[in-house]
Amino acid sequence: MNKLKNLVVFAVIVSMLWMVGCTSKEVVNEEPKGEEINTEENLNLKVGVMPAVDSAPIFVAEKNGYFKELGLDVEVQIYMNAMNRQSALQSGELDGAMTDVIALVNNVQNGFDIKVTTSTDGSFPIIVSRDFEEKKDIKVGIMEVSVVNYLSDEFLGEKYNLEKIFINEIPARLEMINQGQIDMAVLPEPVASKGELMGLEKRIYESKDEFSPEIMVFTGDSIKNKEKAIQLFHEAYNKAVKAIQTDENIARDVLVEKLELNPEVKDKIVLPKYNMARIPSKEYIEKIMNWNEKVLNKKTDLKYEDLVEGKFVK
Repeated sequence: MNKLKNLVVFAVIVSMLWMVGCTSKEVVNEEPKGEEINTEENLNLKVGVMPAVDSAPIFVAEKNGYFKELGLDVEVQIYMNAMNRQSALQSGELDGAMTDVIALVNNVQNGFDIKVTTSTDGSFPIIVSRDFEEKKDIKVGIMEVSVVNYLSDEFLGEKYNLEKIFINEIPARLEMINQGQIDMAVLPEPVASKGELMGLEKRIYESKDEFSPEIMVFTGDSIKNKEKAIQLFHEAYNKAVKAIQTDENIARDVLVEKLELNPEVKDKIVLPKYNMARIPSKEYIEKIMNWNEKVLNKKTDLKYEDLVEGKFVK
C-alpha cells in the first residue's frame, strides 16, 4: 500500500515538474518573438520631399527596390509647398524631410528637435521674365526662410538691388514670373526647366560653396527610436547615388516619372553632381548662421552639434 502511495506521489510530482517545464519554455520562446515584432515595426519611415532634383536618389531607391532589399519600408510624400512639408514634419506625420540649412537653423533655434543627417544636392537656376530689360533694381520671387532667399543673395546680390517678393508655393512663383509680375525667381530644378519650356530665360549660376544648402533631416524622436531604419535609409540612398553616377539619365527619367513632367523637359534639366551621404562642414553651417543673423535678423546661439547627427554617414 505504501508503495502504491509512493508511486502516486511520485507521478504527481513528475507531472507538476513537466507542466512547469512546459510553461517555462513557452515564456522563454515568447520573449524573442516579441522583440522581433518590435524591430520589424520600427523598420519603416515616412519622408517628405520637394519637387526638386535632390529628390532623385530617394526616388531611385524607391523605384529600384533598394529600400525593400534592406528590409525597409519607406513612404515618400511629395510637397509643392515647403510650409506644408514643415507642418507635416512638426506634427509628427513625417519621420524626416528634405529641407535646407536655413530652415534647420531657424527651426532648432525655435525649439524643434531635428538634425541634419546628410546633405543633398540641389540645382537652383534663376528664371527671368519674358520681357525683362536689364536694370539695377529688380523684383525677385523667393520664400523668406529658405534656401532660395540665401541663393538670391549669393547669385544676384552683387549685380542687382533686390526687392524680395515672398511667394511660398513653387508653382505660384513660376506663374508670377510667367505673367511678368516679378522680374526674376529662384526656382529648383526641374521646375526651372518647366519655365524654360514656357519660353522664359533660364540663367545658371555656379555656387561658391562646397555644400548645397539642401539637406535631409530627421526628428529627434525618429533618430532615437528608428536608428536602424535611418541607417538603412542612408545605405539605400548611397546605392541610388552610385547608380546615378553611372548613368545620369536614371535621375532624369525618375524625375519626369515621379513629378509627372512633360517628357520634353528631360534633357533641359540641369543636374547637380550627386554626392554620397555626407554632413555639411562646421564652417559651412556657421556661414549660414551668420547670413541668418544678418539678413533675417534672427539671432542664433546654436552649436554645430545642435544641428548635425553624423553617425549615419560614417
